[in-house]
Parts: sequence; structure tokens; C-alpha cells
Amino acid sequence: MEVLLYFVGMAKQLKLSALDLSVVIQGGNAATAISRTVEIARHVEQLGYERIWLAEHHNMEYIASSATSVLIGHVAGRTNHIRVGSGGIMLPNHAPLAIAEQFGTLDTLYPGRIDLGLGRAPGTDQLTAMALRRNNANTAYHFPSDVRELQLYFSDDNSDGRVRAFPGEGIDIPIWILGSSTDSAYLAAEMGLPYAFAAHFAPQQFRAAISLYRQHFKPSAQLDSPYVLACVNVIAADTDEEAQVLATSMYRMFLGIVTNTRRPLQPPVPSMDPYWSPDMEAAVKQMTSCTFIGSKERLQAQLSKFIEETGVDELMTTSNIYDQGARLKSYRILKEVLF
Repeated sequence: MEVLLYFVGMAKQLKLSALDLSVVIQGGNAATAISRTVEIARHVEQLGYERIWLAEHHNMEYIASSATSVLIGHVAGRTNHIRVGSGGIMLPNHAPLAIAEQFGTLDTLYPGRIDLGLGRAPGTDQLTAMALRRNNANTAYHFPSDVRELQLYFSDDNSDGRVRAFPGEGIDIPIWILGSSTDSAYLAAEMGLPYAFAAHFAPQQFRAAISLYRQHFKPSAQLDSPYVLACVNVIAADTDEEAQVLATSMYRMFLGIVTNTRRPLQPPVPSMDPYWSPDMEAAVKQMTSCTFIGSKERLQAQLSKFIEETGVDELMTTSNIYDQGARLKSYRILKEVLF
């Protein structure tokens, strides 16, 4: 979805997208989590969102997006035109050839609708990463060369290669570099690829990273100029008070991450005071500082300032709201805010 925003007389086009992790809610399971993801995908497609991405996580009991390529195909098959992709595939966990074949197959099935976002983090704990990588602990250091190998498999230039990707060769799948630190910014800039930053859980280096990316960007066959996508948390409702209550589910989820006591996504509560100490509150608020909560009027003020200050080209939002109806409504309100 492209929206036109006006800042001090200057128009800027902005794309609006969604991220979903197929989070299991209290009382639900993996099947209901995936069903909720499909419903969100269909909903944001109808609203005109540009894309929906799914993220790779492992050994997390309450996240159902571990087989990310499979889930992308499932969502793409139940939608019509919205782009569906990975936010991201953690490439060190996989052989580049396998990813080329998987995404080549996805693009063959759903031509022109598949995105491939790549990250270098494991998307899990170190023990599980070792299980995925078959005791090869150094694969993260090969990330730049693995990205180039993947590009080669998609390229027509590999037609004489001894190892080729079928389907995959000659298919034009947009590759993105994902990041949560400045390291990824340099790589995205050097390779001339679009850059997606995970500000929804790692906002500390966001502004420095996108500045470095823009400063060092080198044009490529895929991209002429820098392109920045920021992923943020958005909880929208009819009133500020309602939105703050809905947000307690998200805060309890992040509290579980901070304290390593993960649980299914919990129903909202009137106040977070019984659930966290001042230190825990500070830690959670630091992780979620790129979070926008409120009514249409409040979000309009907050997001306009954020977009103007950062100059992002695309806003990707994730909304960890317990009630599915309220979550659907949040995405609709956000669309109304930005359109």
C-alpha cells in the first residue's frame, strides 16, 4: 500500500506492510496461531497493505513460524495479490542452495509475489543453532558470501555452473538484508540491497544504522538508491485508554523474553503494575521504544513525527494483540491514520 503523507508542504510516498510471527495465544495452539496469521494476511490485503512477512524462529514453544518457507507458501496460497515473504530467513541456518530452491519454488507457484529477507542471527538460542547448523558454529561469519552465493543461484549467469537451483535460476526474487545493528547496515549498503531494520524489538541502533546505510549505499542491479523499511509495534484502538490496555499483552510477552519465562500471548490486563518491577519495566520499555499505542489522533501525531524524522520508505508493523477482532481493527485504524 502506498500512502501520501505531507510534511511541511512536502509530499512523501510511504508503503505500509505487516509482520506476523504466528504467535500462540493463551488457550490456542500452533494450528490456531497459523489460522490467525492467514486471517491477518487476508485482512491487510483487503486494506491495501504492500506485503506481509513471516519470521524464522526455533525452539520457541509459542511461535509457530519455524518452517518459514512452508508458512509463506500457505499464506500466499490463501491470498490473492499481497506480497508474502520472510522477515526473515536466518541464512546461516541453511545451505544457500536449499533456500534458492525453496524460494524459486515459491516464486514459481506465486510469481511476482515473493520476497526474501535474509538475516545472519540464529533466530534461537545457541544450542538450537548448533543443532540446526550441524555443529558448524562459524556459519554466521559466512553470511556475506552466502548471500552472494544465493544471488548467483538466482542469476542467469549460473547457467554453466556445476551446481544450479531448479526452480530458482533466472527468477527475479527481491532480496532484502535484515538487521538489528549497524553491522547489517554496512552489508546492505555495500551490496546495494534494500534494508529492513527490526526496530520493533531492537531499536537502540536503528537511527545510526539507517544513517550508515544511506551514507555508504552503492547502487546495484536490484536497487538504484537506498530503501529503508522500519518494523515497529503498533497497537491502535478507538481510544488511547483502550489501546493501552490492549498493549499489556505485548508488554507481558516482552517481559517473558527479558525474564526468560515465555508463555502464550496473554489476555490484556487493566494495569502492568502487578507484573513488573521498575527495573523490568525499564528493560521492556527500552526494547519497545519504537512502539506506537493509541487512538487514531494520537497515532497520527506519533507516526507523522517518526516518519518525518527517519525518512523511512516503508513502515512494517506488528501488532501482538490477544483478541483477533481487536487486532484486525488495529490494522484498519492504522491504514486510516496513514491514508
